[in-house]
Amino acid sequence: MIRRPRLLVTAAVGATAALLLTACGGSGNGGSKGNDKIAGADTGSETPASPSASASAAAERPKIELPSDVTDKYENWKTGDDAKDAILADTAGRIDATNDAILRGDTGAPGLSFYYRDKALNGAVEWVQAYVDANLSFTGTTRYYAPQVTLSGEKSAAVAYCADESKGFNKNRKTNKADKTPSGESPYVLYNTRVEKNKQGVWQATNLISKRGDKTCAA
Repeated sequence: MIRRPRLLVTAAVGATAALLLTACGGSGNGGSKGNDKIAGADTGSETPASPSASASAAAERPKIELPSDVTDKYENWKTGDDAKDAILADTAGRIDATNDAILRGDTGAPGLSFYYRDKALNGAVEWVQAYVDANLSFTGTTRYYAPQVTLSGEKSAAVAYCADESKGFNKNRKTNKADKTPSGESPYVLYNTRVEKNKQGVWQATNLISKRGDKTCAA
């Protein structure tokens, strides 16, 4: 996650080898690199995702409150299938928690270790640190849409979804000024995530890759 007016594209949260995965449009998609965040736009009905909505209540989810100038917008984020909706709820929680860590510039934010583990956790920490090192934050709206969940047994799954970062902007952490300089890069990003259910019932990301400009996400 990172926004589109040229924010940094780090291969951090995503340069980990192959992971089973289905692309937004249904076809398989492997690799990628780079991650960018912030977005906004419209397409489909908007259904805010709440980590407490359908996710298992066995573990108390972190309460994340993003600042008023930042919005994570989830469209068609419910399938009607309890198992898949629980996974999507924790996926939304992970996205919000990651953005919260970036905005606060805190690589030790508890939401990261709650929703990530293994290689994905290392990548998330590096991702947040990249923002800190660049003295950047962000502002605006990111639209997340076209989610697909492919279950693999009762404790693992692949999750693919798209992000539209056309309404998100990097912001200098010191001056608090947003950079709205037009960018030639695509605002659309395809994410593919491997998630596993821990003992507390939380669906944690264990591997995450992304691909900017993937045509399955252009809407």
